[in-house]
Amino acid sequence: MANQDFPLIFERSKEGRTSYSLPDLDVEEFDLDAELDDEYIRKTAPDLPEVSELDIMRHYTGLSNRNYGVDSGFYPLGSCTMKYNPKINEDVARLEGFSHIHPYQDPKTVQGAMEMLYDLQTSLKEITGMYEVSLQSAAGAQGEWTALMMIRAYHEANGDFERTKVIVPDSAHGTNPASAAVAGFEAVTVKSNEQGLVDLDDLKRVVGKDTAALMLTNPNTLGLFEREILEMADIVHSAGGKLYYDGANLNAIMGYTRPGDMGFDAVHLNLHKTFTGPHGGGGPGSGPVGVSKELEPFLPKPVIAKKDNEFVFETDRPHSIGRIKPYYGNFGINLRAYTYIRTMGAEGLKKVSEYAVLNANYMMRKLEKEFELPYPQHCKHEFVLSGSRQKKLGVRTLDIAKRLLDFNYHPPTIYFPLNVEEGLMIEPTETESKETLDGFIETMLEIAEEVKNNPEIVQEAPHHTIVKRMDETTAARKPVLRYYK
Repeated sequence: MANQDFPLIFERSKEGRTSYSLPDLDVEEFDLDAELDDEYIRKTAPDLPEVSELDIMRHYTGLSNRNYGVDSGFYPLGSCTMKYNPKINEDVARLEGFSHIHPYQDPKTVQGAMEMLYDLQTSLKEITGMYEVSLQSAAGAQGEWTALMMIRAYHEANGDFERTKVIVPDSAHGTNPASAAVAGFEAVTVKSNEQGLVDLDDLKRVVGKDTAALMLTNPNTLGLFEREILEMADIVHSAGGKLYYDGANLNAIMGYTRPGDMGFDAVHLNLHKTFTGPHGGGGPGSGPVGVSKELEPFLPKPVIAKKDNEFVFETDRPHSIGRIKPYYGNFGINLRAYTYIRTMGAEGLKKVSEYAVLNANYMMRKLEKEFELPYPQHCKHEFVLSGSRQKKLGVRTLDIAKRLLDFNYHPPTIYFPLNVEEGLMIEPTETESKETLDGFIETMLEIAEEVKNNPEIVQEAPHHTIVKRMDETTAARKPVLRYYK
């Protein structure tokens, strides 16, 4: 397994080398034999690498250089808004008044932090048009579940126990039906029409007295704005259901319209997407939930409130669904989002939407020359191409994604949403320059030419990455999760 270009930590190991020094023991030595049963005491020393401090630094620095992130290059991951994380956010998050406090401190001693959280709630209420906001949810999916649990509690408080179904569009994020199931509901699919929007006739067909809610993102997962959203709201509300807004695509509408103005009763936001918290690698995230006045009594507790010029944790809330996360959300991500909002201001957030939409439409029109565009109308912040033309020539969307790695671009989302054949879902975000967009466009067009004239180079990609193409089925079913010496 040796790699001469980048020897791993075990390959650097030489007996007798160390990369640490420990202080002298200043407590009584622990007698393992006296305190533990023999079965719990290992008989041989652990097989750990023996390396110098320099070697271990080079090892981890080398690994970090292999990683790809927003700071490394263009990351057009559709549906995930992988945009630049301003470093001023990191500076603020490291201020001692924020970074050195403890969640078990008396609230009277952390009034500055609580004021920040209260102000962030206020800003998010204004941005979304909702009556109240909780910052407790740790991520978007938990925000979805939290909102649905509040909707469930609302119906049950009204004695309406027959509302067991949640309607989900066929283009929705996969977390939507999953969250509905975890919240105890049955997910029901509503179809899209030829324009890629919710089919109102099908919505009328599936909605009924058993409808608890309609889950929807607007713009939808195809990057298209649901123009008939007010009609949808009326259909669902007339049947006694609620509207839930998946905030994954808020990046396209800030400053122009708000979920509350569209008729939504509950909304979750992805602070690590729209509001520039670090994103990826499984976290950290933050998924605040905003609700209408009717749902406000069911918010998770505690709720941050202001009473007599003092910020407090309000716990006397008899209808609350309870605490959903220890402490009060992912504080560091909330703080970064607050910094971003204060830095941008109202006009700046509006500009975010403008440039996100402009960049997406610019790229879409350039790329439709060589790639199928199933929904040709103007998009919002993202768009979905189809690799169906290339598939007819023997090259799959997966191959195109692999080939992009050779040009040092992270591939877009592929094969999603499921209602687009050979889908390529691209979101440039507002933070990328025209030069970056043009470079990606030229690369995609170059790959399209390769498909026609030299398909093998695409089919066998990537060629220039550290790890070449893997057997993905075996990698998924039989992953190698440890290093074998």
